[in-house]
Amino acid sequence: MTKLSVNINKIATLRNSRGGNVPNVLAAALACERFGAQGITVHPRPDERHIRYQDVYDLKAEITTEFNIEGNCQEQKFIDLVLANRPTQVTLVPDALGQITSNHGWDTIANKSYLQDMVKLFKDQGIRVSIFVDPDERMVEAAAETGTDRVELYTEGYAEVFGFNTQQAISPYIKAAQKAQEVGLGLNAGHDLDLNNLKYFNEHIPGLLEVSIGHALIADALYLGLEETISRYLGALRA
Repeated sequence: MTKLSVNINKIATLRNSRGGNVPNVLAAALACERFGAQGITVHPRPDERHIRYQDVYDLKAEITTEFNIEGNCQEQKFIDLVLANRPTQVTLVPDALGQITSNHGWDTIANKSYLQDMVKLFKDQGIRVSIFVDPDERMVEAAAETGTDRVELYTEGYAEVFGFNTQQAISPYIKAAQKAQEVGLGLNAGHDLDLNNLKYFNEHIPGLLEVSIGHALIADALYLGLEETISRYLGALRA
């Protein structure tokens, strides 16, 4: 079964909008685990507009499932944070400073040398590494040459087209997934996956190990409750 890692950034956004500690980010993460999520994802950014750096330390001390820290490894503060906490996985994302949300993957060809250094840095500390990439077979193939363990396919393009043409939406992702298998990479996916499009994606992508879902899942929880929402997402991931 494909694992579900819940991105709790939006819980932190809500907390930060009012100040204080309500809702409690750690309590929310522990609830996600209790309700069946197999991982917790955070994506701290330099301005700490959602996940704060201290949240990462607090989460690392308490959660028992896989811990995935996403972010821009071009920020030294991010590198230091990851090395200090040694999560199960670090996902390298090429965010620009001040970017609202991730909107593209790495050019693993142009940045191969740099990524090789970053991958080695984290793997030497026993941290599994995943590189965020677009559904492009060339980028997947070049990612393998960096030494990374996995790639995470950026799925916004799939989500945008899914409601109009499912075959067109899924086709580049199938090819990218097949390339990942061919070059020996594990496969993750994330961005704009939801209860409408997740099951189809999971059924058609070979070798999918993990999805990271935040915005849609937390939004659904407002209507369905967190426990019921996680149950439905897990149901969509069952073969």
